[in-house]
Amino acid sequence: MASGKGIFKEFEQFALRGNVVDLAVGVIVGAAFGKIVDSLVKDIVMPVVNFLVGGSVDFSNKYIVFSRPAQYAGPETYADLTKAGANLFAWGNFLTIVINFVLLAVVIFFMVKAINTARAKMDLAAPPPATAEEIELLREIRDSLKK
Repeated sequence: MASGKGIFKEFEQFALRGNVVDLAVGVIVGAAFGKIVDSLVKDIVMPVVNFLVGGSVDFSNKYIVFSRPAQYAGPETYADLTKAGANLFAWGNFLTIVINFVLLAVVIFFMVKAINTARAKMDLAAPPPATAEEIELLREIRDSLKK
């Protein structure tokens, strides 16, 4: 059985590996990026859609009530019905999440495309790597043997 210090040292090596740190950074950046996409849909895309259709289209509040709690007489909003324990089919919220996903996928696609284009330009601009001294020497020997 390993000692406490050994386990701590092993965990430290695991946690500080490049892949784990990269993953942690990716999760944090991804969470922040998700908020940006939510804002993009809510604050930019949906107002344009509302303008184009000539009215307010709020998909997040579109739902079908399957059943209400007995004696419920409160407001008929998604939040209030959910809080009261109603059984709802919240198709609008799902549609909003799908729109967010599609926008996120499009943005990531264009980001990856831009990064790949930049990498390709960098690869073209970089000089070819220098040939190792041993290989040059072997080529000289080969060429002198051919004579």
